[in-house]
Amino acid sequence: MKIGVLQMTGGIDPLVNAATLVEAIGTAAAAGAQILFTPEMSGLIDRDRSRGAASIVAEQDDPVLAAVCSAAADAKIWVHLGSLAVRRSDGKFANRGFVIDATGTVRTRYDKMHLFDVDLPTGESWRESAAYVAGDAAMVVDTPAGKVGTSICYDLRFAGLYRALSDAGATLLSVPAAFTRPTGAAHWHVLLRARAIESAAFVVAAAQTGVHADGRTTYGHSLVVDPWGDVVLDMGERAGLGYADLDLDRVEQVRTRIPVLAHRRPIPVATLAP
Repeated sequence: MKIGVLQMTGGIDPLVNAATLVEAIGTAAAAGAQILFTPEMSGLIDRDRSRGAASIVAEQDDPVLAAVCSAAADAKIWVHLGSLAVRRSDGKFANRGFVIDATGTVRTRYDKMHLFDVDLPTGESWRESAAYVAGDAAMVVDTPAGKVGTSICYDLRFAGLYRALSDAGATLLSVPAAFTRPTGAAHWHVLLRARAIESAAFVVAAAQTGVHADGRTTYGHSLVVDPWGDVVLDMGERAGLGYADLDLDRVEQVRTRIPVLAHRRPIPVATLAP
């Protein structure tokens, strides 16, 4: 089956980002894709939190989500909307991904579980937890591309999440992201290939790329990796649409060849006295 991957340079205006998403949905559907994957923070990417807060609204009021659901229904295509910044009922923010079916109905939601609180050697400092609340549950949903396990960006570094998703039946792991350039250059490809290999699952990682209106730069290189760890698609740094044809039987072939899921065992850890 054919999937679409949107690599974008998101900005600070949700309506502009929504227009980019709607155009991509129509184009991907016309090209024969059955599901489109989009990056983290597809609706708003703004490191100025005071300015950005004015555009963060409740899910039911979000114009980007409404536009994507409508476009998915019009084009009859599934969309994994990588994530949006949404305002929760308690007034706090969530970094929330959505899987939307070909009727425009939200099939599942996922709030990013691991928040990006780091200080990089380049001097960049990020405190996602200062504005966002972490989610508390992983999600797997049936789609035309198989059982999709959802995650977001920094989650990629936590192998236990992907073990839980593949144990729950996921055969495709989605990793929408807005990776920084230094961390992307160091770790992006190797981590995505590792997640595919250890889960014997497809990995689809739609990414933000380039220089954004808020001044940040992101790494790009949206990837599709097959269950053997081979890179099927690498979109480099240019914004746009990419496509990949997935042989969904490949998952069972690889899991039969090297049955890593069947061989998983609980691992007790003994602590020795000094």
